[in-house]
Amino acid sequence: MTVPIESPHAPSPADQPAPYDPSAVERKWQQRWQERGTNRVDLSGGERPYYQLMMFPYPSAEGLHVGNLFAFTGADIQGRHQRQLGHTVFEPLGFDAFGIHSENFALKMGVHPAEMTPRNVANFRRQLERAGLMVDWRYVVDTSRPDYYKWTQWVFLQLLEKGLAYKKRAAVNWCPKDKTVLANEQVIAGACERCGTPVEQRLLEQWFFRITAYAERLLNDLDWLDWSETTKTAQRNWIGKSEGARVDFLVPNDGDTTAEEEAGASDNPMVMTGTPITVFTTRPDTIFGATYLVLAPEHPLVERITAPAQRAAVDDYRVRAGRKDLVARKSAVSAKEKTGVFTGAYAHNPATNALIPVWVADYVLMDYGTGAIMAVPGHDERDFEFATQFALPIVRVVAGPDGDADAPLTEAYTDDEQGRLVNSGRFDGLSVPEGIRAISAWLEEMGQGKAVTNYRLHDWTISRQRYWGPPIPVIYCDTCGTVPVPVDQLPVELPLTQDFKPDDSGVSPLARVKEWYEVPCPKCGALGRRETDVSDTFLDSAWYFLRYPSADRDDVPFDPALTKKWLPVNSYIGGNEHAVLHLLYSRFVTMVLHDMGHVDFDEPFTKFRAHGLLIRDGAKMSKSKGNVVNPDEYVEKWGADTLRTYLMFLGPYEEGGDFRDASISGVRRFLDRLWASVRDMTTETAPDPAVLRKLHQTIRKVGDDIPRLSYNTAIAAMMEYMKTLRFNERTPHRDEVMPLVQLVAPFAPHLAEELWERGTGDARSVFDAGWPVFDAALAAEDEIELAVQVNGKLRGRIRVLKEIAQADALAAALREENIAKFVTGEPKKVIFVPGRLLNVVV
Repeated sequence: MTVPIESPHAPSPADQPAPYDPSAVERKWQQRWQERGTNRVDLSGGERPYYQLMMFPYPSAEGLHVGNLFAFTGADIQGRHQRQLGHTVFEPLGFDAFGIHSENFALKMGVHPAEMTPRNVANFRRQLERAGLMVDWRYVVDTSRPDYYKWTQWVFLQLLEKGLAYKKRAAVNWCPKDKTVLANEQVIAGACERCGTPVEQRLLEQWFFRITAYAERLLNDLDWLDWSETTKTAQRNWIGKSEGARVDFLVPNDGDTTAEEEAGASDNPMVMTGTPITVFTTRPDTIFGATYLVLAPEHPLVERITAPAQRAAVDDYRVRAGRKDLVARKSAVSAKEKTGVFTGAYAHNPATNALIPVWVADYVLMDYGTGAIMAVPGHDERDFEFATQFALPIVRVVAGPDGDADAPLTEAYTDDEQGRLVNSGRFDGLSVPEGIRAISAWLEEMGQGKAVTNYRLHDWTISRQRYWGPPIPVIYCDTCGTVPVPVDQLPVELPLTQDFKPDDSGVSPLARVKEWYEVPCPKCGALGRRETDVSDTFLDSAWYFLRYPSADRDDVPFDPALTKKWLPVNSYIGGNEHAVLHLLYSRFVTMVLHDMGHVDFDEPFTKFRAHGLLIRDGAKMSKSKGNVVNPDEYVEKWGADTLRTYLMFLGPYEEGGDFRDASISGVRRFLDRLWASVRDMTTETAPDPAVLRKLHQTIRKVGDDIPRLSYNTAIAAMMEYMKTLRFNERTPHRDEVMPLVQLVAPFAPHLAEELWERGTGDARSVFDAGWPVFDAALAAEDEIELAVQVNGKLRGRIRVLKEIAQADALAAALREENIAKFVTGEPKKVIFVPGRLLNVVV
């Protein structure tokens, strides 16, 4: 899309002798940086190492848009500022080049992804270099290159060795448009997070990573990580820890008992045999109110317990439920109208000894808990709706402090804080928390339950039935079984085939390349078969930060000494849309590598900050909405430095902003004035004390704001200082101007380099010249704000000289009409606290 661009601000006549030409300045300094190795990092010998990481992009054919540049610029400013503070900064960048995005576009355009991806990468790199990022391109990574995915396959083998990678037949999320399996984290509101297509459920053989084994560690570390709270909250919610109990409800064996032999509530449950239905509940205190059980249609016990008379009805219901996609199934959870069918089976409630009916209903999902629930309609809205619809018993077991234990319920009672147990035998009168603990212990004592911790988190599905990804390094042998590919045979290279279009069979296109998948077994030499699925692209990005410092080496995935020196990452900036996917997976993989002795840390990112999103025309920038902006045109017209500074000025970096063409001209005027100030500055007159005061206040402000990512307020402070500097068109002093060049440098690096060279003659990069020294004494105001009270009540505030005497302060106060009107006659007493307070007693 062609975006109309406003013409740059025309320089004033005073600027014309040497106007600011961004194109010339930026070409010059990008060439200089390359010739001088300005951005090259001494990884082995560098002192005070600081690893500034930014999320790497997937290289789309459309190229970067300004939303990408917004993210990268914010990270680059942090890195450049840390360099000015004396750190050796490593700020690498690479390309997340495998995956469905690239493959789908290649299919659409009729170009092979192996041909298209390198072109896209080259275009992205051109744009990124032109944006002036402080990247050492010797350490670039590209996930689609064999020298990278060789080690992605090695990571898979480490998890396999530790027993954390396994293959099983399971119900998985299937995207019918992309024709591949999706992890739970890639399903948003029941739809594919990439294309928005409603997701189906399928039973397929898939590889999984046992991330659930690390759930507690992943959760606990969030307490101390220096991360954006929104990101930590998203991870806590996704891990979804819940305390509760697993309870067994026994379906009696034939002949043990019948529905007519139901017993009343008792504190001594019957001892019997049968088929246990295990439920997980966070509310074991309500078990005396469980009047029926509900199984998910997919639950394996449905077939076993269904009575012959109900089999046809149950089978029919399961078929109809199986035709629903995941969106419809999840909608059933919250829908008021419930559907279900009775199995004809009954189960013993272990608390009451009563036999309660077992139903099948699609509002229970197999993915959550055990796929079975104890229904307590008196205290759960969904269960109340179901019980009302099918005329099932509703029993109150929790009541308010003054509530009637026998009062009928017209809706589910859910006030847990005020609730007390009723109709619960010897547990009557306990609070809800007391009841949870006591009843959990009672069930465990009888061997019919156990207090447990449950997690919403499921194991990570990594198999993908697509072409454009790293082959999973496993060979199947009829004699030896599943055999890992030996490390010295890595990488298992992706074959170059033109027949890579996926189909709806659930089988990868690689299964059509017989000459590739038929290989000898590494153990016995007999003919074996390669795994034809490729791994999830999120595995590629789950360890890329480890590879960067060692990207120039082919013998190890990451050099131990360099990894120890540079990691964990000091500062990571990226999009909060990856709060669950990428960040959770990266933490898990790092923990596994730590436990195996490969790295000496178990959290990869010491500090993480999530940037906001840009909007345009009232909507988030996205290709699907057609409102993305190509930065090339803006760089051409305004210069990269103007665009960088403008993007940071749009709003709080962690919130984002509204991209408007017209607003960029104000930023350009600011840079023009900075150029003119360096051109015109003098050393023949002394600096103005008022200007120096404002300068040091600005140094403090910008120095405080940059680490907080408060870029917009830092820029505003520099613009405000420029007004002071250029007041009445006075010729500024060199000492008033050059510190501003250093402050601007992280935002407008090319311009700052040029002005530093012109203004100081210093051959060093401005980023090696340090940060301006802040002088608190020079920043101190000559004037202060004095609170004025009359008879102890605040009546106003006045600006006075810092060293003002009491009499002068009183006179100044009485000149203010809003204060003087409260003072009648001569004051009886004046209380003066220098620098703080004047109290007039009348």
